[in-house]
Amino acid sequence: MVSIVSKLCRTSAPPSVLIIRLMVGLVFLSEGIQKFLFPADLGVGRFAKIGIPSPDVLAPFVGGVEVVCGTLLILGLLTRLAAVPLLVVILVAIATTKIPMLFEKGFWVMAHEGRTDFSMLMGLLFLLIAGAGPWSLDGRQHEPE
Repeated sequence: MVSIVSKLCRTSAPPSVLIIRLMVGLVFLSEGIQKFLFPADLGVGRFAKIGIPSPDVLAPFVGGVEVVCGTLLILGLLTRLAAVPLLVVILVAIATTKIPMLFEKGFWVMAHEGRTDFSMLMGLLFLLIAGAGPWSLDGRQHEPE
């Protein structure tokens, strides 16, 4: 088990990856917190409005995933592992909100409204591939002694 975690944490990415980790992590952390602070607009109410099943269960669950995994990205702890559930979250968000918008309002409206989702998707894919970089808790696992 330790070797699996070690392989997941391994990173040869440059220190500048910190910028991507902070961008993606802070957006997800903020969005997760807001699902609890403003449930009618951004949590259960929003999930019900867009047709997500069991919104009273899934909205707090997704909010919790965003808070926990966003925090892990910020810290650079288990970065690749934390990116996976967030990829699921963002792909569901795109499928349930941006794809319908494409058919209802056209490409340019969808492209404008989806810019944050697309940026988060690309940032998560980058972190999944590159890892957390040396300025992270993952990177500290591999410092020379």
